[in-house]
Amino acid sequence: MDRTKRPILWTTVAAVVVLVAVGLYLFQPWRLFTSNRVDEAAPVATDQRQVATEPLATGSFVSHEHETSGSVEVQPLTDGKANLRLTDLRTSDGPALHVWLSDQPVEQDGGGNLDDGDHLDLGDLKGNEGNQNYAIPAGTDLDRFSTVTIWCERFSVSFGAAELRQST
Repeated sequence: MDRTKRPILWTTVAAVVVLVAVGLYLFQPWRLFTSNRVDEAAPVATDQRQVATEPLATGSFVSHEHETSGSVEVQPLTDGKANLRLTDLRTSDGPALHVWLSDQPVEQDGGGNLDDGDHLDLGDLKGNEGNQNYAIPAGTDLDRFSTVTIWCERFSVSFGAAELRQST
């Protein structure tokens, strides 16, 4: 090979390696084929007042960027706190997935609006399948935050969302 072309070849190879590494880090394509199942028990009352029998709100997931199903329930606890329970959740695994409460409505054809207003981040999604609990801080206005979403922070998209319907 001509000596003048070697530096160009090595520079090109190095650039391709860097681009592939960055692409793998950002997109994490192997997560399309992985699954993380979580099966947490529902909160157990330590006294009679801790967990009420009737949920404050319920809902079912609709799919947005990825097929998502399951149900949500807001369970009242003592001291104004509440628990968000995801039951029979099934969605894709992905990078930087969080559980949010949002003040935006659920749209059937996409969830791009869910970060337009205010949201409350309840933490990292514990697993893309199963049953899991998330603490809702005391004083959270559930009339205002009426949507639960599985939000991908890396790509600013909703995997799926559920409208919280207040119990009567």
